[in-house]
Formats: sequence, structure tokens, C-alpha cells
Amino acid sequence: MYRIGELSALYDIKADTLRFYEKHGLLSPSSRSDAGYRLYNSSDSERLKFILRAKAVGFSLNEIADLLSIEVDKSNRACADVKGLVDTKLEQVEAKLAELQHFATSLKSLSNTCCGGPDSAEHCSILEALESSDKHIIAKKEHHHFSQPGHKD
Repeated sequence: MYRIGELSALYDIKADTLRFYEKHGLLSPSSRSDAGYRLYNSSDSERLKFILRAKAVGFSLNEIADLLSIEVDKSNRACADVKGLVDTKLEQVEAKLAELQHFATSLKSLSNTCCGGPDSAEHCSILEALESSDKHIIAKKEHHHFSQPGHKD
């Protein structure tokens, strides 16, 4: 049997994390000591390991709860149920990666349009692009400050 501090130390997490998982119904202590301390057994430890591994690959707490519900009733559930959860998560991750790639491309384009010089930001191409009504903030060409009366290059 592990007390909360012992189990959390075993997995290098904080005791508050175990309390958080308990609050969200993912993990409960097997019992309590006479003094009221949470006590966890080896099954609880394995469940915690499952939770932490699922979290490490990106599952949310709700998704982990779904996985755990399948885990505790494996004999009545199909492998397709688990695969469906994983495939849905994979689609979400791939969509997020595509979104992040779009952000990166847009930011790189914005950065490439600016000379980054010490002059006033009055004619900053990045600010101009962000102020524009163009829905695509991806510059087509590199832009440099142009000489204007009273403007130093």
C-alpha cells in the first residue's frame, strides 16, 4: 500500500495531481488509513501509470476517462472502440499541426517583410499587414521601408 506522497514520488508527480485525478473521477484510493490518509494499492498504481501514459500522448482527461471505461470492461468492449478513440485524437492532432504550420508560415512571411531596422514603426510592414483588410496576412514579396520626406532609412 502506498500513501499519497509515496505514490506521487514513485511517478515523479505532485500529490495535488493525484487529488486532481481523484476529483475528476480518474483515480480513487483503494482505502483510507485509520488516520484518514489515502492508501493506494498496486492496481491503483497501474491505473495511474495508464493515466500518465495516456496524458503523455495527448489525451484529455475526458478522453482518458473514456479509455479507462473501456479498460475496466475489456471483455465486453471491442478493440475498434479503442482504435476509434485513438483515430479521432489523431485527426485532432493532425488538424492542430496543420493550423500551427499555417501560423508558422504566416509569421515567417510577416517577419520576412520587415527590415527590422531602428526606424520608426510608422511604416512597419508587419503592422500594415495586420491593419489591412486582406484576410490573408501572407506577404507576397519582401517589403522594405521606402524613403519618404523626413524619414531616415
